[in-house]
Formats: sequence, structure tokens, C-alpha cells
Amino acid sequence: MSAVGLIVHLGRESAGAQARELADWLQAEGHEVRVPADDAGVAGLTDVAIADGASFAAGLDLVVTLGGDGSILRAVELIGSGGTPILGVDHGQLGYLTEVEPADASAAVARWLAGEHTIDERMLLDVTVQPGDDQLALHYLALNEVVVERAAEVNTIRLRVDIGDEFFTTYAADGMILATPTGSTAYAFSVRGPIIAPTHRAMLLTPVSPHMLFDRSMVLDPTTSLTLTVDGHRPATVSVDGRRITDVGDGAVIRCVAATQPARLVSFGARRFHDVLKAKFGLNDR
Repeated sequence: MSAVGLIVHLGRESAGAQARELADWLQAEGHEVRVPADDAGVAGLTDVAIADGASFAAGLDLVVTLGGDGSILRAVELIGSGGTPILGVDHGQLGYLTEVEPADASAAVARWLAGEHTIDERMLLDVTVQPGDDQLALHYLALNEVVVERAAEVNTIRLRVDIGDEFFTTYAADGMILATPTGSTAYAFSVRGPIIAPTHRAMLLTPVSPHMLFDRSMVLDPTTSLTLTVDGHRPATVSVDGRRITDVGDGAVIRCVAATQPARLVSFGARRFHDVLKAKFGLNDR
């Protein structure tokens, strides 16, 4: 028997209804079902609610997300470095990460239980934020990106960039994005960064509205370590996978390396990345 976690889009009634159906079916088959407390409240599954994130992730065999790409990002945050496979069911807009449509969700879970699936491994960023000398370091995993950008009340910030152990340059910009290949179609894409096939391993460094002649993205080796240091008195914010985590000031250091454990997404070979791009952007066959 398996332990299956369900992540439910908090604003989609259809996601909650399907979560109840999946939970009833899995429990009838003898499997354990776990749902984070907030999700359980929305979906009406308080009997399987888990309030503690560590308890939710411990020993979990599969996570099924019922939402969009944001739900998968939340699953990555909840399971941490445990490597639990994630199966995405698309209750959002057309997503890059979700694997199946809602009508196919039960069949997809059954196929996973029968071992009829593959695993796509996606590089994660291991992010350390040191806000100041007298403050504890913060640690996160990112599937898409970490963003350091100006606070709302300031114009630009200065960010020193070190690649490995060597100083590269200091940017005057609205911000800086450190992204994975998966994240190349997220925020980095909106500021004209390159699209990288998500199963590659690389680190993408993209400035946001730089006030300097050098304004290009750089695709770097996945063994690279990248360090951003806030240079100057203007405040900045740090976000990981779209979630704002802290405000930082002069001297704050943000370090990124490739995580040792990838995210593991369940696949049935049905969707190819370039097909998703064509559908997302209306690229018709000619």
C-alpha cells in the first residue's frame, strides 16, 4: 500500500471535488491519503488533514497536485529534498509542468500504482539567503527561480555578482533572476531570457531592466555557484518560486548552487516540451 499526498488549488472548486473523489477511491483501495491542512479545509477532507509539513512529507510515495504549475511549486516546497514523485493534474490554465487533464487523473494514479510511468528529473536550485551578519541564514529549494529585486519604494538596486570564486560585475538593475531550465519559461521568459529545454541542467542568470550596456542573459554550467550581494543602502526583496520570503539590505548575500536532489515529475510520455510551447503561444503548423 502507498502513502499519497494531495495538493489542492485553493481557489478551484473543481480541484476540491476531484480531491474528494481521489481520496475516497484511494482509501477504499487501502492506501493512506494525506492533505495539507489548508487544502483539506477547502476540499472538505479534514479527516486526512496534516498540519505539519514534515509529517506530510515523511515517507510519502506520491504527491498528486490538482491545480496548475503553482501547485507543483508548492508541492516541491512541501516535500523538500525527499524526492517524492509529483503527478500534476491540470486544473489551471495550460501549464508547462502538469502532466494530465482532470478526466484522466484516476487512470493516471492507477498507472503510477501499477508502475506504468516514467520519471522526468528537473534540476532544483539550492538557495541560501544570508540577510546580515547577525541573522540566521535561510535555506530554500527552487524549481523555477530565485529573484532579488528592488523594493517598491526605490528605483534600482546594485547587485554584485560572483561566478564561482571570481567577481564578475556589479549590476544596476531592477533585479536579478537566477533560474533553472524549468524556470526559463517563467519570470525569466517575461524579460526576454532564453528558453531552455527543461530536462537540461544549467543555471540561467538574467537581469531585470538593467541600467547598463550589458543586458544579456547568461547560461552557465550547472556546477557553477552564483552569489549575489546587495551593494548599497537601497532595500531589496528576495522571492523563491514566486513567493516573497524576506527583505534584505546592504551586504545581504544570496548564494545558489544546483541541488543534489532533483524534482521528480511523473510522466507517461504523452506531452513533449515543444508541443506545449506550440499550444501555449498559438504556433500553428505551416
